[in-house]
Amino acid sequence: MAHDISEIPVPPRKRDASFYLVLLFAVGPIWSVVPLSWLYVVYSLVHLRFLHYALREQVFLAVASLEVLFSVFHFVLTRQVSWPAPASPANMQDLQDAFKRVLQAGLASLPEDGGDVENVGPDRPGSPAQIIEKLDFHDPRAIDYRNRLRTWCVAQTFFVWGNGLTLRARFKKVPWSNVRLEQVRSWLYWSTFNGPLPPRSEMPKSHEELINEAVVLLEKRIGCSIPPGSNPDVKPMLLTVDPVNVSARPLVWYLFVKFANLCLRSWYERNHGVKYGRFKDLEYVIYVPPNYSRASGPDPIVLLHGLGLGIFQYQQVLSHFLSELPDTPFLIPLQPQISQDIFHPRYIKPMLRHEKVACLYGLLEKLGWIYTSEKGETFGISLLSHSNGTFVHAWILKSFPDFIKRSCFVDPVTFCSWEGDVCYNFVYQPCMTGIELIIRYFVGTELGVANLLQRHFDWLSNTLWFEEIPNACDPQRALYILGGKDSIVDSERVKRYLTSHGVRKGLIFDPNGRHGQAMIAGAEGMRRVIEWIKDAPAGDGKTATT
Repeated sequence: MAHDISEIPVPPRKRDASFYLVLLFAVGPIWSVVPLSWLYVVYSLVHLRFLHYALREQVFLAVASLEVLFSVFHFVLTRQVSWPAPASPANMQDLQDAFKRVLQAGLASLPEDGGDVENVGPDRPGSPAQIIEKLDFHDPRAIDYRNRLRTWCVAQTFFVWGNGLTLRARFKKVPWSNVRLEQVRSWLYWSTFNGPLPPRSEMPKSHEELINEAVVLLEKRIGCSIPPGSNPDVKPMLLTVDPVNVSARPLVWYLFVKFANLCLRSWYERNHGVKYGRFKDLEYVIYVPPNYSRASGPDPIVLLHGLGLGIFQYQQVLSHFLSELPDTPFLIPLQPQISQDIFHPRYIKPMLRHEKVACLYGLLEKLGWIYTSEKGETFGISLLSHSNGTFVHAWILKSFPDFIKRSCFVDPVTFCSWEGDVCYNFVYQPCMTGIELIIRYFVGTELGVANLLQRHFDWLSNTLWFEEIPNACDPQRALYILGGKDSIVDSERVKRYLTSHGVRKGLIFDPNGRHGQAMIAGAEGMRRVIEWIKDAPAGDGKTATT
């Protein structure tokens, strides 16, 4: 009988010293600019002190007043993104197929190390189309699935202080026996229709039938019936329905990020020939070596950056590319909604899958980087993505895989995303360490990032399955870089998923690596990325079509 890990509570964590150091010397000072500005302005106006201010004090008052006005603007934007998320753009059949594909995950008998992949040939099925049959309650596959599914259910613990103040904490992975049917139906309805579960009397008949069918299939997969009723102490994570989690930050912070990005862009344009361009609503920076020939030159690289500070955050990667790969062209699509570019017109109107893919495809065609020659040769590109950029990587592979000759995923969040770890770790988990607080405040609760993830997340588009990656087991054409101490990705779980499908030499796993560490110049991960790019197979940019 297999040990039922789905009933083991997750032990509570304790905050370490680094959390308080970051809070005191980094997050606290920046966050406090806004309330201090309000206090200074109100004090100056109420007591008419501004009438007697010297020049320096007048400058302080002007700056504080700008911060007050900006905080109102920030509040208005926050209210705008707090409305319910738009309905899912997928059709009913695609949603049903996707849900069945999720239920098939882990159902096939694939060895965790991939088995003898050298002897099974190139047609080895990455994820066989298994029939979803009723599993035994003690079947290890059923136990594992219950354990992963409970990640989406968090326990709500309320602390009532003597003065009546009530605080709420959320902890993931409640014991599976605590989960009830109403919570599961809420999660299924959200993941299918991107909305809150309505009363049954108000639910469309087609929706009711689909949810009922999903419950039947899910109960087969987990090997048991889900107890009816509801448990108010357990709440499913409904990413695009739950309140948007936004933390205030001052105008001076956004101006610093904007100024740093503009300065870097100008410097690279003057000194390295890097150009800024726009194709429709898609902005980008591009570098094309002098005398570059697409027919005989190296495969162009498209870098899909992650959440953070835009080019400023990835300037070490950009510098490394220019010094180590001077003969290789590259393109970096800019994403203002995840780069804290708050005054950009598309800041709270992000480019979603179909618009972004169409723009990028049109741009690559215009550049002459992807095309099929008269001889039947298909010229393509290499894709390098990091963190949230792996979602866009997934979109591109789903839309025009024939033109993607090589793929490199660094700290990928697109694999196993249905299991909920990335969602919980990035949005819901209480911060206990300094690095978690840095990620949460400076990235996770930033308005543009929160709007994209908590109001425009499309798990159907964002989930990439192994069989959707061209040449996924070829280490020269597919590279995966994971860090064992990643606080966002369950890297051990992703590693297991990849190796069970036959990935060996193409997987780089650093047991001590943290999220983003591989994208730092001089790090082992970046060195391996550069080596991988240089080690492109002869003629990799083109293949003969049949």
